[in-house]
Amino acid sequence: MPSISHRGTVMPASPIRRLVPFAEQAKNKGIKVFHLNIGQPDIKTPQVALEAMHSLDLNVIEYGHSAGRESYRKKLSAYYKTKGININTDQLMITTGGSEAISLAFLSCLDVGDEVIVPEPFYANYYGFASSTGVKVVPLSSDIDTSFALPSFSEIEKLITDRTRAIFICNPNNPTGYLYSREELEQLKDIVKRHDLYLLSDEVYSEFCYDGAQHISIMELEGLEDHTVMIDSVSKRYSECGLRIGMLLSRNPRIIETALKFAQARLCPPTLGQIAAEASLETPEEYFRETNVEYNKRRNFLIERLNRIPGVFSPMPKGAFYTVARLPVDDADKFCQWVLSDFSYNNQTVMMAPASGFYITPGKGTKEVRIAYVLNIDDLAAAIDILERALEAYPNRCLD
Repeated sequence: MPSISHRGTVMPASPIRRLVPFAEQAKNKGIKVFHLNIGQPDIKTPQVALEAMHSLDLNVIEYGHSAGRESYRKKLSAYYKTKGININTDQLMITTGGSEAISLAFLSCLDVGDEVIVPEPFYANYYGFASSTGVKVVPLSSDIDTSFALPSFSEIEKLITDRTRAIFICNPNNPTGYLYSREELEQLKDIVKRHDLYLLSDEVYSEFCYDGAQHISIMELEGLEDHTVMIDSVSKRYSECGLRIGMLLSRNPRIIETALKFAQARLCPPTLGQIAAEASLETPEEYFRETNVEYNKRRNFLIERLNRIPGVFSPMPKGAFYTVARLPVDDADKFCQWVLSDFSYNNQTVMMAPASGFYITPGKGTKEVRIAYVLNIDDLAAAIDILERALEAYPNRCLD
C-alpha cells in the first residue's frame, strides 16, 4: 500500500471537532447537546447581507479577481480608515476565510523549516497551517494563573534563533480572551525591529472588547510598515462563519505581491461570499453595540457561574467570546468525552473543547477546557448546570 505523506501524517486533527462523533452519538440517543466547543455565534447575520443574497440577479457566477472584487476592496479600505488603519486597495486582498489568509502569510513570509513564535495556548488550527506549509511553531507559554498574560520579553528573546522569522499573535486571543495592551505591542515592536522579524496578527475578534478596553491593531504601530501582516475576517464580526471571506493586510508590497501569486493558484475567493460581505459593510452601528452588550452579559454570567463551582477557575477574558477554565479532573480530554458518551442530566449534555489541543508544549492544558459563550443566557445557564452535575458525578474528579 502506498505511504501517506509526512505532512499528512503530522497534520494534527482539530481538538475542537475531534469529539463530534461522540456528540452525534449522544444526539442519536435523543440527548440534547449544548455546544460550547466551537465559536459559532448565535447572533443573527446582518439583514443587509441576507438581503444582498436574496436580491441577487446573476445569470452567471463568474470567476473574480484573485485579490478579490475591486468594489469590495475599495469599501474595505474606507472601512479600515474609520478604525484608524490607513490602507489602500493595493495593500489588502480578500481570502477564502481568515484561514487562507494565515496560510498565505506563512507561505509568503517563511520558508520550510523557518520558525514562528506563537504565544500558547493558541487557536489549534495555527499548528495545522504551519504543518501544511512546513513552518515550525515555537510556543511561548502563558499560564492561566496569570490570566494568560505574556511572559517577560526577555523570555521571548530567549526563543529567537537564526531560523526565527516571525512572531504571531491573536488579539483579542482565541482561546483565552486575552487582549494586548499598547505597551505590550510596543515591546513586541521593539523585538521585531531589533531582530528584523515579521509581526503577524490575527485580529478577527477586534470588535469584541469589554470593560471599556480598546483594541489596538498592529497596523497602528509606527515604523513597522515592512514588518506587519494583519489577518481579518467577516466570520465573527458579522456572524458570517459560512461565507468563508477573510482579508490579508500589509503595507509591505512584496508580501502582497507574493501572497497574490499563491492566491492566483486557487483562482479567486468565493464570489457569493464577497457580495454578502461587501453588503455587510453597511451594517448599522446599533448592531455592534447590541452584540457587544449581549456578549458582555454572557461573559459576566459565565465567569461568575464557573468560579462558583468547587475546584473550577476561569480568569476574566477581556475580549473575543471564549474563556479557558481549569477543572478538577484528572484529564480534560477524557472528561469531555465522558460527558458526551456516558453522562446526561435531564436528557441533556454539554460539549466543550479540551484545552490541551491549544498547546503544543507536552503536559500543558491537561485539566483545562475552552468554553465559547456563543449561546444565550438561558442555554448557558442550562449548560453550566450540566457541567456542575457532571463534575460531581465524574469518577476521576480530583479536588486538590
